[in-house]
Amino acid sequence: MAGPETRYARSGGVNIAYQVVGDGPFDLVLVPGFVSNVELAWKIPDRVAYLSRLASFSRLILFDKRGTGMSDRVAGAPSLETRMDDVRAVMDAAGSTRAAIMGVSEGGPMSLLFAATYPERVSALVVYASFPRILWAPDYPIGQREEEYERDSREQEERWGTEEYVAEVSDHYSSASDDESRRASVEFFRQSASPGAIAALNEMNKYIDVRHVLPAIHLPTLVVNLTEDDPFNVAACRYMAERIPGAQLVEIPGRGHVPTLANFEPIFGAIEDFLRRSRQSGTWDDLDRDRVLATLLFTDIVGSTARSAEIGDKRWRELLARHHELVRAELVHYRGQELDTAGDGFFARFDGPARAIRCARSIVEGVHELGLEVRAGLHTGECELFERKVGGIAVSIGARVAAEAGPNEVLVSNTVKDLVAGSGIEFADRGSHELKGVPGEWRLFAVDLA
Repeated sequence: MAGPETRYARSGGVNIAYQVVGDGPFDLVLVPGFVSNVELAWKIPDRVAYLSRLASFSRLILFDKRGTGMSDRVAGAPSLETRMDDVRAVMDAAGSTRAAIMGVSEGGPMSLLFAATYPERVSALVVYASFPRILWAPDYPIGQREEEYERDSREQEERWGTEEYVAEVSDHYSSASDDESRRASVEFFRQSASPGAIAALNEMNKYIDVRHVLPAIHLPTLVVNLTEDDPFNVAACRYMAERIPGAQLVEIPGRGHVPTLANFEPIFGAIEDFLRRSRQSGTWDDLDRDRVLATLLFTDIVGSTARSAEIGDKRWRELLARHHELVRAELVHYRGQELDTAGDGFFARFDGPARAIRCARSIVEGVHELGLEVRAGLHTGECELFERKVGGIAVSIGARVAAEAGPNEVLVSNTVKDLVAGSGIEFADRGSHELKGVPGEWRLFAVDLA
C-alpha cells in the first residue's frame, strides 16, 4: 500500500521525515520506538492496520527520529533534548499547536519528558509498552543488569545486518502475522537503521533515567501494555502508572511487545476511548499550565567583594557590566530566560538541560578571560510559574547546588545528569551532599570543562 506523502521538517540543520494522515478532530503525534521508517511501514499489512486505526479517530502525525528511517543520518545518537526539539519542529511544520502524544517503547522516555517540559503543546499522553529507565538500581530492582544489557547490545550490533537476526527481531517487535508481513518487516528493520546507529541508540538508552520526571506530568495520561510482554516492560508500565498523578493503567491480555491482529482492537479501542473521553471531559482545555519541568541555572562571581576592593568601585562597575553583557549574550545563544540578577549573580531558566550546561560552561570560560572566576549550579525540577518568575523546591535545590560549586566549576544534580544521555557531556562524580534546607542527600556531578 502506498502511504501518505513524506515531508521534511528542519530541526537544527537536520531534516526530519514526517507524514500526516487522517482528518480526525484532534492531532495525535506518534513517537516511534527503537527504529522506524515512515515509508516502509506502509508496506507491512499489519502495520498499515495499526496506523490506519489510529488515523481513524485523529489527525495522525508520524515521523522518523533523526538518524533512522527517512530522516537525515547523524553521528551518534540524539539526546532526549534534541529529540524534543525535533518533535516541536515536526509539530510546527504540520501546523499542530497542541496534540496528544503517544510514545511507543523506546519513544516513551522522551514523550514523558516532552509532556512535563512543554505542557502547553500536549493535550494528553499515551505511553505504550515503555519504561522510564532500563538499568537496575538499588531503588529500581526491576531494571536490567548492566552486563546483561551490554551483552545483548553487542550481539545486536554484530548481527543487525543479517537477515536471520533481523527476522528474529521482526518476529518479536513487529505484528507480522503472515509471510508477506514478515518479509516486509525484515526489510523495514534493516533499512530503518544501520548497525552503528543501533549501537549508538543502545548506548544512549543505557543511561536514560526519567523517573524523577513522572510526578511532574499533570496531563491526562494512559499507560497501556500487553500482559505477556517481557516482564521488565510489564513491571515498568506499572511503575510509571503508579507515579504519574492520575494516570490510568490498562493491561491487555496478550503475548509480545507490540500489537497483533489477535489483540489489535482491545489496545486501540482503549486508546481511542481514553483520548475521546478525556477530550470530551474538558480536561484538555482546563489543564494547569502553571507548572512545568525546567532546568535552573545559578551563577555568581567568586571573591567579588575582595576583587571590588582591589580595583576600586569605578573599575569594578565597568568589569561587572562586561560580565553581565557576556552572561546575557550566552543566555540568548542557548535559549535561556533570565529570571533575576542580584549583584553579581544570575538566575535563569532553560527548557533543556544540555543547553543549560553548555551555557554555564561558556559563561565560566568567557568570564575567565575577563580575569573573573564564577561558580555555577544546575538542577532540573518542577517549577511553579507566576508572571515572569518561577518558584518551588526546585529553585531552592538549584541555589544550594550552586553554593557547593568551586571556582570555575559547573556543578549539577543527578537529575540533570540523567537527562543528558547522548549529549556527549562528561561528568566527574562529586559524591553525595546534604543541601541546606533540602531533605535527603543529593548526588552532585561536576561538568568536564575540557
